[in-house]
Amino acid sequence: MTVKTVPNKILARPEETIQLSGISWQTYIALLTELSAERRLRLTYNRGILEIMAPSRDRERYKETLGRFVETIAEELEIAIEPLGSTTLKLPSLSGAEPDKCFYIQNLNAVKGKKRLDMQQDPAPDLVVEIDITSGSASRLQIYAALNVPEVWRYDGNSFRIDVLKNRQYVPSDISLAFPKISMLEIGGFLAKVETMDYLELVREFRSWVKSQIGRG
Repeated sequence: MTVKTVPNKILARPEETIQLSGISWQTYIALLTELSAERRLRLTYNRGILEIMAPSRDRERYKETLGRFVETIAEELEIAIEPLGSTTLKLPSLSGAEPDKCFYIQNLNAVKGKKRLDMQQDPAPDLVVEIDITSGSASRLQIYAALNVPEVWRYDGNSFRIDVLKNRQYVPSDISLAFPKISMLEIGGFLAKVETMDYLELVREFRSWVKSQIGRG
């Protein structure tokens, strides 16, 4: 078993990631169960490689804000969504990942009312939110692609981007598949205010901007 420690130098307050190789699927599932009470730890498993990360406070602030932005856009567009937070998405015996946030939007009716999701039968979330670009993000993107997650929003503390799935690979896009009516490029400007602006004040400002985008301002 190999252990690798990877510092995250992107956000203001560094995080540290531990990577373990040669880990079995059974061990990963056992750790998910054992660590279920300690939700600060984030586990990603991809074909024998396990990544364990303890998210920083900075990361949590960006995660909650961007997730709230998704919900605000849906509210103003009157689009039904189902937020599933950091629900573990698994491809049995191969991989598993916990997105920072995930949402069912276009495929909401396909999973409505289900208490358990089977990624081998049910559609994956339509939108995943990822904060920061660490060494583990490439692995998570591979997992999301294998699950057929159509869209991933990413923020690294400096820039915001949208990746959409095409031919099993993610490519940058200026347009959101879930919310094509909104000009997404300006979202990065709002996220840049997370450190300096009151949370609810920022949400109100963002909501006003969304209304102006759809002609309700």
